[in-house]
Amino acid sequence: MRVHHLIPPWFKQYRPEWLAGDAIAAFIASMMLVPQALAYAALAGLPPYLGLYAGLLPLVGYALFGSSSVLSVGPVAVLALMTASALSPIATPGSAEYINGAILLALLSGLILLAMGFLGLGSLSNLLSLPVVDGFISGAAILIIVGQIAPLLGVENSGDTALEILLSTLSNISSTDPQTAILGVAALLSLICARLGLPVVLIKMGITPPRARLLSRLAPMLIVLLAILFTILFHWGKEIPVVGDIPGGLPELKMPTFSLGLIHQLILPALIIALLGFVESLSIAHAIALRRGEKLNASAELRGLGAANLLSAFSGGFAVTGSFARTAVNDEAGAKSPLSGVIAAVLIALVLLYAARIFTELPVCVLAATIIVAAANLINLRAMALHWHYDRTDGLAMAGTLLGVLLFGVETGIGLGIGLSFATLIWRTSRPHIAVVGRVPGSEHFRNVLRHTVKTQPGILFLRIDENLFFSNISAVEERLLIEVKRHQNPHDLVLILSSVNRIDSTAIERLQQINRDLQEHDIRLHLAEVKGPVLDRMGRSRLLQELSGRVFLSSYIAELALRRHQINVEDSKSNESLPPAKST
Repeated sequence: MRVHHLIPPWFKQYRPEWLAGDAIAAFIASMMLVPQALAYAALAGLPPYLGLYAGLLPLVGYALFGSSSVLSVGPVAVLALMTASALSPIATPGSAEYINGAILLALLSGLILLAMGFLGLGSLSNLLSLPVVDGFISGAAILIIVGQIAPLLGVENSGDTALEILLSTLSNISSTDPQTAILGVAALLSLICARLGLPVVLIKMGITPPRARLLSRLAPMLIVLLAILFTILFHWGKEIPVVGDIPGGLPELKMPTFSLGLIHQLILPALIIALLGFVESLSIAHAIALRRGEKLNASAELRGLGAANLLSAFSGGFAVTGSFARTAVNDEAGAKSPLSGVIAAVLIALVLLYAARIFTELPVCVLAATIIVAAANLINLRAMALHWHYDRTDGLAMAGTLLGVLLFGVETGIGLGIGLSFATLIWRTSRPHIAVVGRVPGSEHFRNVLRHTVKTQPGILFLRIDENLFFSNISAVEERLLIEVKRHQNPHDLVLILSSVNRIDSTAIERLQQINRDLQEHDIRLHLAEVKGPVLDRMGRSRLLQELSGRVFLSSYIAELALRRHQINVEDSKSNESLPPAKST
């Protein structure tokens, strides 16, 4: 392979004037990443410093293979929660076995993503519909918030579901540590005020709205540093839980230890993490690409995320994906290319080399406050209302996924969501829309008689089927055909318009043949119109076209002209038969 093939396309087109924007965006994004990485590692049940490892090389891996100019890859709350959910039944959080499991989970996710990228299987992400993803993320966010109340207040909790964790926290509320609770709640309120009120204050001071939003996003880092400073000055570390030792220096590159049994236990969670991470990452990258007028390559995104997860695993991190918040910051700060991610990785490396010890005195309750505020931003009430208003089945899928996560856990919740998605799909396709249509006067177009003013022909019934025909819906189609035939007085021709039918399975073909025979017994001819080429080819492999009592027409308009002409000829023939024989002269 030639060396220049390994050089990312964006690097070949890089312009020197982009460097300032990339550097500024990298600095702001890395200042956000440090507290988030520590917090999300703790959320995953891992030593907090592993979050910095997961925020280092993945940025470089994505920059080499990804296609988005601004996507910021690293630890995120939802994947951290899924990591904890997958590993908690296997090992004790924080133990060597647990850490090794998290690394292996990232490795498996990376391999799955890479395989999907090289095979062009980005469509597999469609297994997770938007309502399911929204429901899962909102449910996971609530679960995260409920789980972080205990460390925020300095109490113990246990349980697997949101209800169990909440009840456990409330039962132990009397043992709240006052100093921890005061510091945690103060940090929480400060973060909330910074998110909601600081941009308004900065705008009133004359700062432009985009810059005000950027500065407000640095508030978590400032609050973390202030908490560390007060902890050092007042020796709070002796009285409240803090992060503790953080190994200095860069992570050591190595392979995780694994066994076939462990891989068997983690392969399904790894697949779910890979799919969900890809959907979450692609959605934010796609939105920004549209706004910037850039093209996004789904296969390249898969390869970029796969490389990011592999490098996270090799450097001792856990599963990563694109971050909504940090990507938005990258975009707002003026990032021009993935070089901003590479620069951010260099800054994280400098933190690990020279500033890691600073974070050893970070109170755990402040980390909990950081997680709660970040998770609250993931709860999408507007999406819930929109899905429910637009389509009740989508709303039910979203609500079912959310409740499944809260009541039964992460993996069960997303499994329930996928099941509900397929159930709603089957429900919809098994009840196809069938319209009685007629011709719009003065045109060749046929439309629904219930929605448009149209002209129909006596004795000729036009029905349009707006769904593929297969085993689960052909009975409903047959039932509707019989109802419409009985409803219309003495039809002698039935035309099925198949313009929306892309596929007919063998069961549906057999039933259509039977429908043709049944109609023929009642002197009703069955015709087909606007049949697509591939569908007509499949019909040719059956006996339907040979046995068809009517004809196959290119269009509905041609069918109407031909059947009207035939009807006139038949009526003329009958009229001539009724006349007395002509006398010879």
